[in-house]
Amino acid sequence: MKDYKLFFIITILISFFISYTPAYAFPRHNPVPGGLALIPINTDLQPKVYFNKKPVAIISDQSKSYAMVGIPLTTSAGKQSVQIKWPDNSTENREFIVQPKTYQAQYLTIKNKRKVNPNAQDMERISKERVRKNKAKKLWSNQDVNANFLTPVQGRVSSIFGLRRFFNEQPRRPHSGLDIAAPEGTPIMAIENGRVIEAGDFFFSGNMVYLDHGQGVISLYAHMHQINVKVGDMIKKGQVIGTVGETGRVTGPHLHLGIYVNQTLVDPVFLLPEQKKQTK
Repeated sequence: MKDYKLFFIITILISFFISYTPAYAFPRHNPVPGGLALIPINTDLQPKVYFNKKPVAIISDQSKSYAMVGIPLTTSAGKQSVQIKWPDNSTENREFIVQPKTYQAQYLTIKNKRKVNPNAQDMERISKERVRKNKAKKLWSNQDVNANFLTPVQGRVSSIFGLRRFFNEQPRRPHSGLDIAAPEGTPIMAIENGRVIEAGDFFFSGNMVYLDHGQGVISLYAHMHQINVKVGDMIKKGQVIGTVGETGRVTGPHLHLGIYVNQTLVDPVFLLPEQKKQTK
């Protein structure tokens, strides 16, 4: 049985590298709750940009530069603004408009009841893991962001960002990433150059890896079967960091991809090449 499973994984790897031609994408301006606002900025004057008092990444596309603002899912439609601080200590507020967006509901049945209603021992573990997750998402490093992202795994989009989720008919937080269904053992690639800042087995997220891409842009890869990297590793875009699994709170094998921008989880589709429409 083990030999058959190994053969199956090797077959997937071979077919993946033969058939896969990566496509890349620059982040797209889509100022909705859970989306991105790309605000043109003159980087010659070396400004610093803040949104809700959090530093904002500055990205470049050829000769143009933008402040890439992650908009929280809870943000109301209407005017918002970023604060720009110039080297001479002067400041400027620049406004942008958040457009309304409605997210649908999703109802899932979880067989492992503890993954819906953890016991006291589970909660102690979850609390410790929350500290690690918060530390990872708040990391700020000053290196430039290579904003030319690729899709991390081949597969079917099985769940989109922002869905109002119900596990076993109990309401939970909205879905905070993009789920791509694929067979266990399918390779997972880094969406951009980065450094591994967290990795391990988490109660809800299963085997998970965090990559720092610079200036508060952080990607996470959850429910992995195997992790092939360790904290501190420098990763190249497209490098295989592990494989698809069904660890943690899941209904089947898939990759959950989350992306933080200024400590805010945003819809990954606005940074990745266009995805195929969700199918059942």
